[in-house]
Amino acid sequence: MEGKGRDTMERLQKAIAASGYTSRRKAEDLITAGRVEVNGEVVSELGFKVKQGDLITIDGKALVGENKVYHVFYKPKGCICTLSDELGRKTVVDYFEDVKERVYPVGRLDYDTTGLLLMSNDGDFANLMMHPSSHLEKVYEVTVTGLVTGETLHKLEKGIYLDGVKTIPCKIRVVGKDVEHKTTMLIIKLVEGKNRQVKKMFEAMGHNVKRLHRSQIGFVDLRGMKPGEHRILKPQEVKDLKSMALDKKERYIKQKKKR
Repeated sequence: MEGKGRDTMERLQKAIAASGYTSRRKAEDLITAGRVEVNGEVVSELGFKVKQGDLITIDGKALVGENKVYHVFYKPKGCICTLSDELGRKTVVDYFEDVKERVYPVGRLDYDTTGLLLMSNDGDFANLMMHPSSHLEKVYEVTVTGLVTGETLHKLEKGIYLDGVKTIPCKIRVVGKDVEHKTTMLIIKLVEGKNRQVKKMFEAMGHNVKRLHRSQIGFVDLRGMKPGEHRILKPQEVKDLKSMALDKKERYIKQKKKR
C-alpha cells in the first residue's frame, strides 16, 4: 500500500482500517490469522508498526487505500448508528449502498433521533469532529413534556451537573408551547456532544424528550434534503469544517493552560 499521508509510524491494524478495507477489529483478526504481509513478510503481531511506502498485502493482494469521502446524511427515525445490527434493525450504512467507499458514522444519533449525521471513511477527520475540544456548535430542535419555565431554561443555559460533570453553557430558545397537551418546543445550541446529552439535560429538569432532531453542525445544515438522503460535502466545506474545529481546539488548549 502506498500509504498516502502516512509520514509517521502507525499500527498495522490502523493502517488497514484507514484504507477502508475493513474495521480495525476485523483487521486484527486478519493479522492474528497470519493473512497479512508487510513487504513480503507475514506479520501476526498486533503491535507491529508500518510507515509510508511499506507494501501491505492481505491474502496476497496489495492493499489499496480508498479515496477519502465525506457525506452529510439526513438520518431518519428508526435506524441505528452502527455498521451492522445483530437484531436485524436498519443501520445508517444501509442508506449508502450506492457509495462504493466503506463509510461509517462520525458520532451518533439515537435510534429515535432524526437529523444531520456526518459519514466518512477518514478516521482523522472523524476524530477531529468528535473530539470534545473541537467544540463545533450543534443545533437541535426539541419537543419535551411539560411547560418549561424561564428558571429551568436559565439553569440549563448556565450548565447543570450530569454524571458529576457540569455541562458547558449553551443557548436555548422556546419556539412554541402547547398548553392543552402540556408540551414545549425549543431550539438548543450546544458545543458538546456527549452520549444522549440533550435528553439527559431535560430529563434532569423533569422534562422527557418526545422528539429530537439535529438540524445543524457548524455551518452545515440539511436544507433541501429529505430523511434518508445524503449528499457529498464539497471540498471547501470539508476544509472549512477542519479549520473551524482545529481553531476551536487550539483555543481550548490555550485556555486550559491558563487555568
